[in-house]
This record gives sequence, structure tokens and C-alpha cells, in this order.
Amino acid sequence: MAVACLGQFMVLLDSTIVGAALPDMRERLHTGLSGLQWIVDSYVLLVAMLLLSGGVFADRFGRRRVFLAGVAVFTAASVLCSVAPSLGWLIAGRVLQGVGAAALSPASLALLATAYPVPQERVRAIGLWAGFSGIGLAAGPLAGGILVDAFSWPAIFLVNVPIGAVLLAAGLRVLGESRNPGAPAIDVPGTVLSVLGVGVLTYGLIEGGSRGWTSPLILGSFVAGAVLLAVFVAVEARTAAPMLPLRLFRQRLFTVSNTAMVVVGFALMGSAFFFSQFFVYVQGSSILRAGLQTLPSTLAMVVVSPFAGRLAARYGFRIVVTVGLVLAGLGLLAMGFAHAHTPYANVWWRLAVVGVGFALTMSPLTGAAIQAAGPREGGLASGVSSTTRQIGAVLGVAVLGAVVRARESGGASFGSGLDSAFLTAGAVTLVGAVLTGLWLRPQSHQDITFRPGQGDREGSVASR
Repeated sequence: MAVACLGQFMVLLDSTIVGAALPDMRERLHTGLSGLQWIVDSYVLLVAMLLLSGGVFADRFGRRRVFLAGVAVFTAASVLCSVAPSLGWLIAGRVLQGVGAAALSPASLALLATAYPVPQERVRAIGLWAGFSGIGLAAGPLAGGILVDAFSWPAIFLVNVPIGAVLLAAGLRVLGESRNPGAPAIDVPGTVLSVLGVGVLTYGLIEGGSRGWTSPLILGSFVAGAVLLAVFVAVEARTAAPMLPLRLFRQRLFTVSNTAMVVVGFALMGSAFFFSQFFVYVQGSSILRAGLQTLPSTLAMVVVSPFAGRLAARYGFRIVVTVGLVLAGLGLLAMGFAHAHTPYANVWWRLAVVGVGFALTMSPLTGAAIQAAGPREGGLASGVSSTTRQIGAVLGVAVLGAVVRARESGGASFGSGLDSAFLTAGAVTLVGAVLTGLWLRPQSHQDITFRPGQGDREGSVASR
């Protein structure tokens, strides 16, 4: 329990601690907005595209082995990030971190599921895993601000080294090996095509602002990305054991829930990328103070998330998710009207509303996907839901960054660009609310409620 929780804690801590360090990275690495986007997206892209394969690897080759390998890779990559002499080396380290996280995270959950074979004990264990590791989300901005203020940005990666060392030492002693002899084969073509397709598309979105949207390289990247993703769909449709079973998308509930999860990832990660930069570059805060100022969003998510499943069980997926998206969208629109002289007393509640809104969406959306897929494929459905959220995050950082650069190239200030980015994220989120309000229900037109214990219990609790 302790090893699995600490491993997931390290991954989630890293996902939020980097945001606090972005202003310092920008100054010390002499990079622009596109460089910061690559620092974030290079990690998220690898996690998104390898997450499903990481779970299959763990089942096929041994959960203990894959977990420890993921810890080792993540820790070594953190050292590489901390000593990176240039932006290119830092991005390479972030790519390796993404590989390690994609192996570590699903293996940690699989280890818990094996260690607690009794269903009720397993549900409690996974609930503790989700709750404890979720503390990493809230701790990230504060820890990042303290470390950067005291030592500069490399310290945020060095904090992973002692955690990784403890995990390796303890894991070798206490973890038992387990595997699933009937695990499907690794879908290598699908994995490679998905990484290349989304990666090339992301390249075009991030670099288009600086190289020109009509340059042959950028237009070629969009065409290549579309072709690669089309080939990916064709390959997945013909593969016996695809990483992304397209047949699941024949269920409207599954399709709509995952489409909404893309919106959540897009708006949540895309806007969070700019929160600390807003406080530092627009309002003139220190990096430490900015880390504290962004806390309302993550704290609201940690506090509200455990209740989202219960609310969905009482009122149904559609109502809870739609209300959450409306709240998050309105909060982001409100952030778009904050400016340099807006007092913090009039800003923190906007971040809190965003956090509460998104907290209400993620668990019910995963629960809806699990319900649509059925209990036998609940774990796969949960993995697909996590993957679509990460894909949305990749696109959110890329697209909203492009919005900011487009405004700057038109002569607007960086603050005006951030306003446009927040307004765009809010508008996309509200469109997602319309989508879920109309169609987040099965073909029978009856809401399926999310009842803990119904269907795949482990998947439903883990999604919370």
C-alpha cells in the first residue's frame, strides 16, 4: 500500500510542481513560450500515448518488474532534467519522465488490485491510493514555489530522487511479482502511430506561431499528423488486440464521455499552464507567492473530487458533469476578465470555481465510460478515459499557447493574450457542457447512475 501510494504521489506531484517553475525556467533557460510548452507537452504526450500500453506491459511481463522499471526510469530522468544544460536536454529528460510515469502509474494500481483480492478490501485500498496520491496535486504548486524561490528550477526535479530511491529499496523488499498469463499482445504499430500522429500535430500547433502558420513545415506537419492518425484508426480497426478498441465508441455514452474528457483535459491543463505565469508576469508576484496563489484550484479539486462519485450516484452522470463543466467554464471566463490590478481577493474564487467544476467532471465521466463498456472491460474503459484526458491536455497547452502568441504577434500584451486564452478555454468548456447536457446518456434515454459496487468496482473507485 505504502509503495504503491508513494509511487503515484511522485507522478502527480511532478504534474503540478512544474507549473510553478515555468517563469524561472523561462528566465534561466532564455526560452520563450514555445519552449515552455514543449517542457510540459513532451511529458504529457508520452504519458497519454503510452498509458494503455503500460498497463498491458505490467500484466504481461510482471507488475512488480514494470513498476520498479518505471520508478528507475522516472528517477533517472529527473536527475537528467535537473542537470540539463539546455532546453533540448530538459525536453529529452521530460520525455523519459513520461515513459517512466506511463509504466509506473498503471502498474501501481495493478499491484494493489493483486495484493487485495477480497473485493471490499480492494475498494478501500484503491480509495486510499487515490486519496493519498491526490495530495501530490495540491502539494505541487506550494512545493514548487518554495523550491524555486530557494534553489531555482532544477530543485523541483531533484525532489524526486530521494522518493525514487526509497521506492526502489522498499519495492525490492516488499513487492511480490504477479502477471496475467492471458494478457493481450502489445500493440506496437498502434502505439508508434499514436505517438507520431499526436506528436506531429502538437509540433505544428506549438511551432506555428513562431514559424508562420502557412510555412511549408507547419502545413506539412498538420497533413502528416492527419495522415498518421488516419492510418492509426485503420490499423486499430484491423488489429486483433488493439490498444484502443474502436468498437467501444459505438456506444454513445462511451463516445460522449470520452469527448467530454478531452474537453476537460484541454481546458484544465491548458489554463493551468498559464496560472502561475499570470501571477508572475501580469500581477508581478514572486514565484513563491504565485505558487501559493494558484492553490485554490488544486485544493478545490482535492476536496471536492471524493464527493463527485456520490453525487453522480444520486443525480446521474449527465446532471453532475454538465453542472461541473458550466462552473468550470464560467470560472475560466471570469479569469479572462482578471487584469494586472485585480486584487487577489477578487481572483482566488475564480480559481476555486474552476477547480470545483472540473472536480465534478472527471470521476463521473470515467464512471460513464465504465458503465458503457460493461464490467468485463471496466479497466480498459478507465484507461481509455485517462488517455483521452491526457490527449486533451496535450492539445490544450499547444492550442492556448498558440492563442497567446497570435495575440502578441498582433501587438497585444502578454496579459491580453492570457485573457484570450482563458476566454477560449472557458468557451470550449461551455460547449462541452452543451454536449454532455444533450447526449451524456445511453441510447435508452434513461440516465444510468454511478453506483459504487455496480459493475467494475475497482475502476469506479480508482477513477475517483
